[in-house]
Amino acid sequence: MRSRSSKWLMAALSIVLVAAMLFATGCAPQQEPAEPQEEVQKGGTLSFFISEPAFIDPFNLQESEGTQVGQALFDSLVTFDPITSEIVPAAAASWESNEDATVWTFNLVEGATFHNGREVTAEDFKFAWERIANPDNKSEISYHLSAIKGFEEMASGAATEIAGVRAVDDLTLEVTLSYAFADFEFVVGHPALAPVPREEVEPDPAAFGAKPIGNGPFRMTEPWARDQFIKVERFEDYYGTAPNIDAVEFRILADMDTAFLEFQAGNLDFTQIPSGQIDATVEQYGRSPDGYTANPAEQVLLGNESATYYLLMNNTQEVFQNPQVREALSLAINRQAICDIVFEGTRTPATGIVPPGIVGFTEGAWENSRYDVDAAKAALTEAGFPNGDGLPPIVLEYNSGSGHEDILQLVQNDLAAVGIESELKGMEWAAYLDRLSDRTYQMGRLGWVADYPIMDNFLYPLFQSGSADNFAGYSNDEVDAMLTQARQTVDDAERVALYQEIEAAVGADMPVIPLMFYSHTRVASERVRDGVMSPKGLFAFESVWLAQ
Repeated sequence: MRSRSSKWLMAALSIVLVAAMLFATGCAPQQEPAEPQEEVQKGGTLSFFISEPAFIDPFNLQESEGTQVGQALFDSLVTFDPITSEIVPAAAASWESNEDATVWTFNLVEGATFHNGREVTAEDFKFAWERIANPDNKSEISYHLSAIKGFEEMASGAATEIAGVRAVDDLTLEVTLSYAFADFEFVVGHPALAPVPREEVEPDPAAFGAKPIGNGPFRMTEPWARDQFIKVERFEDYYGTAPNIDAVEFRILADMDTAFLEFQAGNLDFTQIPSGQIDATVEQYGRSPDGYTANPAEQVLLGNESATYYLLMNNTQEVFQNPQVREALSLAINRQAICDIVFEGTRTPATGIVPPGIVGFTEGAWENSRYDVDAAKAALTEAGFPNGDGLPPIVLEYNSGSGHEDILQLVQNDLAAVGIESELKGMEWAAYLDRLSDRTYQMGRLGWVADYPIMDNFLYPLFQSGSADNFAGYSNDEVDAMLTQARQTVDDAERVALYQEIEAAVGADMPVIPLMFYSHTRVASERVRDGVMSPKGLFAFESVWLAQ
C-alpha cells in the first residue's frame, strides 16, 4: 500500500516519462513493420551482449553489466514497469508506511522460493542487507541502506546487525528508518537489495559470487566464465509470471564493435550499435516507434534513458580544487558536437546532472554546463592560467571497449582549443572502477543510470560527502544537510522543490562535468518479439519471446 504522496509522485513520473518518450520517438521507422504474430511462442535462448561485469552478486551490484545479470537472477521487494517506470510489486505483495514514513512494513509473497527450493523469508532480506552493510565485505553500494536505523553502527563495525531491520515473521519485514524518508519504497527496488540464502553464501562466498542462488525468474546453469559468458535458464518454480524464453546467454565480448560484427553474422540477438553506424542500422533494421520495444522491422531502440554521461574531476587534487579550472573545463566542451558526431543526433547535451524523465528535471539546471569558448578562456585567466599557461597536462582516463574513446577524443580537441593539454588513458572496466574508488585518477568518465527513478538517486550517491559513489571527492556541508532535509520531507511537491535547489547548489560548485543525456543505441535481431529495454537500461527478459 502506498501513501497518498507516493501516488502524486507516480502520476507526475508517468507524465514526465510519456513526454520524454514522445520527444525520443519523433521519427517514424524507415521500414514497414512486419505483421505481428498473434500467439506468443515459448522457448529458445536469447543471446545478449554485455561487457565483463564487476560483480553479479547482489552485495556489490554497482554497474550496468552486472546489474543486467543480477536483475534476471534476483527479485527485490519492488520493481519498476519497464516502460513507465511505475513502481510495482515484486517479492513484496504489498507494503505500507506509518504517517511520517519512518517505519515501513513489507508483506512478502507467500510460496516464493530460491533456486535451491527453499522458501524466501523476511530473514533472508535481513541477512542480505546486513551482508551489504558489513564493513568486512567492502560493498560499494551500501549507501542505499544509509537511512535505516542502525546502519551507521553496523557499517562502522560497532554493531553486528542493523537494528532497524526486523523479521516480524516469515512473511513480514519491518524497516525502521533514522528519519522520515518518503521515497524509501523506491530505494528497495534496487536489484542489489534482493534476498540471499545464508546457507549458500557462508560456506563459500567466492563460489556464490560466481554462481549466485537467487529468487528471480532465471537461475544460473554453471559458474560465470569470466570474459566469455554467463548462462541462465528459466526457473521453473518461479512465483511470478514464467518467462517465455528458455534461457539467456550473456555473451561477454571485448568491445561493442566486435559484438556488432557478431550480431551482423547472426550470432547475437541484442547488442549496442557502435558510433557512426546508428543511421545505417536504422535504415537496415527499422526504428522502434516507442523507442523501447523491439519487433521485426522495428528493431533499433533509441528511447531516452534515465541516465547522464559525465566527466569526473578528482576534487581532492590541487588543480581541481580551483573552481575556475573546473568551470573552464566545462565551458570548453562542445556537447552538441559530441551528440551529433558520435551519436548522430540521438543524444542531447546535458544541462545538469538530473536527466529528463525524472520528476523535478530542470532544463539548464547548471549554469556552466554549456559550450562557451570565450567564457572558458576567461575562467582560465581568472584561475591564473591564461591560455592554459602553467596548467599541467591532464590525464583523462576511461574504460576501453565501449566507445568512450571517440567521445573523449572530441573532448581532448575542445580542451586543446583553449590551451589545455590532455592525454587519454584506457583500461579494463574493473580496473578502471578501482581507480575511481581509490581516487587515484585525475579526470575520468562515467555514466549514471537511475537505480530508482527519483532525483535523490542522482544527487545523494554522487555528491553526499560519505557516499562510495562520490568518486569526485566532492564535499559540501550545506549540500549534505540539504540532502538529509530533502529525504525527511514527506510532502512530494516540497521534497522535489528542495532537490531542485540542491541540484542548483551542486551545479554552482561544478564538481563534475555533465556531457549528455543518454538514449538507447541498441538493436535486436529479427527473431526478437516484444523485446523491451527500460529507461533504466535493463532488459525485460521475462516478457520477450523468440520466433522459432
